[in-house]
This record gives sequence, structure tokens and C-alpha cells, in this order.
Amino acid sequence: MKTSQFDYHLPPSLIAQHPSRRRSDSRMLVLNRADQSITDSRFGRLPEHLDQSFFIVFNDSRVFKARLVGHRISGGMVEVFLVRPTGDEGWLALLRPSARIKRGEKIFFDHRRFVTILDDPGPTERMVAFPSSPDEHFIIGRYGRVPLPPYITREAEAGDRRRYQTVFARATGSVAAPTAGLHFNRTMLSRLAQASIDHDMITLHVGPGTFRPVVAHDIEQHIVDPEFAVITPQTALSINRGFDRGKKLLAVGTTTVRTLETAAARSRRIAPWEEMVDLFIYPPYQFRVVDALLTNFHLPRSSLLMLVAAFCGREFVLDAYQYAVRKKYRFYSYGDCMLIL
Repeated sequence: MKTSQFDYHLPPSLIAQHPSRRRSDSRMLVLNRADQSITDSRFGRLPEHLDQSFFIVFNDSRVFKARLVGHRISGGMVEVFLVRPTGDEGWLALLRPSARIKRGEKIFFDHRRFVTILDDPGPTERMVAFPSSPDEHFIIGRYGRVPLPPYITREAEAGDRRRYQTVFARATGSVAAPTAGLHFNRTMLSRLAQASIDHDMITLHVGPGTFRPVVAHDIEQHIVDPEFAVITPQTALSINRGFDRGKKLLAVGTTTVRTLETAAARSRRIAPWEEMVDLFIYPPYQFRVVDALLTNFHLPRSSLLMLVAAFCGREFVLDAYQYAVRKKYRFYSYGDCMLIL
């Protein structure tokens, strides 16, 4: 399939720059795959669209303050965007600018705290290291900024530290929020529990590749950046018991989908997992374990939109996006959501 087949027009005014006043205030577009219907709803009505036959799985990864702005000894400003730690006490990072920064050079955040560049100039991704673990924790805590997505054009504000984080976030490691989970508050989780709709958590640490458009002409040529994921034996057992009882699995977010489908050892079984995930899902992928999906609206030509198209059909999802544009739904990370049944 061609990347151009996953394009759509979005007025910039529909890109949400701030979250809704309350997490559960979002609108929700409900897509029914069986009858190809599209229905307007509200996220607060989610329990009305589900029943006890559903089992919900969330991504509990926590966003950390990955964006650091420092300076070279010459005075030039440099952004160090931490991606993930490596096994040798260094970090994979995005440097902007990168081309002229040499191996061994230091990027300073104050008069004595810095990171050191470990490799020669090359691609934007570079290896950096903090002098010590205490320096690492201090620099990230003191100078790190919330890494808002590039389509949010304002600077991060104090409220983003709370709102660009799910209420169930636990395992620190993401540079972008698993945004479908942002709609949930404690009240909604309690309502689902009262309705006897069980849930569990997996972990996938979201990397910056989630915002990267597919630039290859043919989508099969695109490579998804690997991201670290964990499914504990207890979670795998919980999900598999749900399958044994005839439960339908509702995945909250594309990160959850990719993790579960990667760990689907065989039909309707989940294996424990603690490795990188690089599964690229696009039509005509056949889903093995995910039965329903709650997701936000995604960028044109993105691997995330292609995943949704694989789940409910390319023409159906693009029709739904056109409908959402006409109805002025709010798009992307701080925007509204879709429930696909």
C-alpha cells in the first residue's frame, strides 16, 4: 500500500493545544465495525458502551522530563532530548544541532553540571553520558522539561507535568504519553470496576518515533523504532484467564495494541514479555488478541493511523476522520478519542 493512501486534511485550529478542563470531558467518536456506523458520544459514557464481557488493558508507562536545554563551552545552545538509557550507563539522545558537536565535548546545564558526548558526529541520534547517577537525577529533575509533542506549539506549562501523564502511570521511561489513557480519571476507573469490567496493565516506554511520519512511498519499507516493553507473568496469566472466560480485550492506545500483538505467542494467548517491540501494524494485518480499541486521532501518514486502519478498515477510518473534522473534534495528544468496537 502507498503512504499517500493514509493522508487527510486537518485544519490547524483542530489540533488541541491544551487538555480539556477535566480528563473525562473529552468527546468520543464510536465506530462499530460490524455495521460500519459512526456515533457521537462522550468519554464519560464509556461504561454505557461496554459490558462485563470486556477486559481492558492499559499502558502504565510514565513520562519523564526528557527535554534538556544546555550550552556548549562556546556558548551555543543545544537541546539534548533523552530517548532511553543504554546498557553501558549512557543514554541514547537526540541532539539539536548535532552535526558539529564532537566526541568528548560537554554540554553544560549550569557552571558544573553537564553531559558528555560519547560518539562522533553523524545522525541526529547520539550517545551521551552523565558524570554520575546523582548528577543524572539532579540534572533531569532540575533542568528537564516536559517533552510535549511537536504539534503543540506552545512551551510546556506547570499544569502539563500533571495532565501529560496518565493517572495510573507507574514505570518511568516514556518521552511521550500513551495518550489514549489521558482521558481516564480515578472516578472512571471506579465506575468500570463497579460495572465488573476488569483491567490490567502492560508497560511500553514510548519513544520519539511515535511522532515520525512515514516517508517511504510504500508503507512496507517503513521501519518502526524499537521501544522497550514489559508484560509480567501475572499480567499474561490475568489476560489469558480472561480469554478462557470468553472476555473481549479492549486495548487502550496503540502502544498497548503493539505490545499485546507482539506477545501473542499463539491465537488468544499472551506470553510474558520483557524485550524491545518493533512491530509495524498496517493493512491487511490480522489481529490475534485485540478485540476493541480506544485511541486518539492520529497524524496523517503516521504508523499509528495505519494501525487503526488495519483494525477497522482504511476507508472506514478515513471516513470517520472526515466526519470528526466536520464535527470539529479536537485532534492528537490533548484531543478527543475514538472507541472502535
